[in-house]
Amino acid sequence: MNKNKTFGVIGVCGANGNLIARILKQRGYNVIGTDLTFKKDCKFAKALEGYDIDVYYGQTPETFFKKADYIIPPASMPKDAEILKNCGKPILELCDIIEMIKPEKPVFGITGTNGKTTTTTLLKRVAYDNGIKPCEHDLEGMQGNAEFIPILQSRLDGDVGILEVGTFGVPGTVGRIVKNTDMASGLITNITPDHLNDLGSFMDYANVKGEFISELGLGQLIVNGHDPTIMGLLRELDFKGEVITFGVDELPDSIGMKECVCGAEIAVKEIISGCGYYFCKCGITTPQVDYVATNIDLPNRTFDLHTPTEKLTVKMGVDGLHNVYNLTGVIIAAHTFLDLPYDKILPTIASFSGVSGRMEEVGKVKGKDIYVDYAHNPAGVETVLKEFKKLFGDFTTVITVSSESGYVGDLDIFNSVLKFSKFIVPASVASQKIALEKLRANPKLNDRIFLNHVDDFEKKGTLGASEDEVRDGLRKALNLDCEMVIAIGEAATKFKSIIFDL
Repeated sequence: MNKNKTFGVIGVCGANGNLIARILKQRGYNVIGTDLTFKKDCKFAKALEGYDIDVYYGQTPETFFKKADYIIPPASMPKDAEILKNCGKPILELCDIIEMIKPEKPVFGITGTNGKTTTTTLLKRVAYDNGIKPCEHDLEGMQGNAEFIPILQSRLDGDVGILEVGTFGVPGTVGRIVKNTDMASGLITNITPDHLNDLGSFMDYANVKGEFISELGLGQLIVNGHDPTIMGLLRELDFKGEVITFGVDELPDSIGMKECVCGAEIAVKEIISGCGYYFCKCGITTPQVDYVATNIDLPNRTFDLHTPTEKLTVKMGVDGLHNVYNLTGVIIAAHTFLDLPYDKILPTIASFSGVSGRMEEVGKVKGKDIYVDYAHNPAGVETVLKEFKKLFGDFTTVITVSSESGYVGDLDIFNSVLKFSKFIVPASVASQKIALEKLRANPKLNDRIFLNHVDDFEKKGTLGASEDEVRDGLRKALNLDCEMVIAIGEAATKFKSIIFDL
């Protein structure tokens, strides 16, 4: 494509249009943009700063079409839209840009149900600390782990691509990301039930995550060997690439049932939710892992990591047994993908204090410590609350969750909260309805569950509570006889500034 040609991008205030404009500019093309949103309301205007891209905000004038040699509309714009029919210029679609411009860098993907964001953030931190620049989408407030954002992100400037790969419960999403980023290696944290409302069954959801394995083909996969679902999918999908497994040497503290890829229900002696020691008659069993964490001392935040060649002493900057898994995966990825020696990796592991919204201590109110955690699916909530219980003892939980697995997920979440918490304050509508059922069935729970009413807030994805409901829930929790309050769910993290107001 001639570098003297000018590309006109419609919709630069949208994620895809914004990314496309910056990709083209970084590759040396002339770019102009337009958006019907005014600049003061443009969510991603800041990402365009310093790019020397002329943008027509609040309008799409004739001048825009006169200057442009090619027009790139948003994927959501109908092909027969009047603005396109009359523009008189060749139209390029999103897929054309993806085909025209390739990542041209090594790309590493991270997927799973829980721990993706922590693992991705930390692996990037290790890269930065060692002078390696990952490409960043720079879309403020966007997690950007699904749809076309990771695909476009991989085409931005950087030494490597380190991409979080998620799904909104849509088959094909994960596979498309892996394929269109030329990904050759990646990590799977775990696979536990989620998005069951969208996909129907756990194995349907697992197979969506399995697209990561199928599309990597002959690549390298780092996987949690304590997860029977991952190990089962590797066998069922006949993965021919290199597999590196990891786990922890810790006594299980519960037994959970999990569907095997063969269809049987298998008992998992759980170390964390859904992961541990397992055996199925079909032959799926816990492997002897390649990297194993031992001598785990959570209060002092240390563990030993046995690699295939040596033993490392690892200092952690974060809490929780689930983070031992996360950190181990990062150490392996930094060593194999970033090609760093362990002594260049461990200082970052020790200084990393976590991701905002994950076991985050936000403040102290009325002498009570308040934490928030984004956990919003059954396994995530169970794992996090179990770790809080081990580390801190009694706490009150404010539930702001609305599970993407519907009533079954909401019930599983509530049961985990009931198991680990001293007091429960249901703030989301879903948790309020279940609380009402529990109280009717067992009035003795009035001493633990504090429910005043059932609201009519309509959930949006996993956002199960409004700002007012989170505020009311926290106020109620602060008046209970417990020195720690944990607010779980997307709403808890989104509206955590309420804590400063309190």
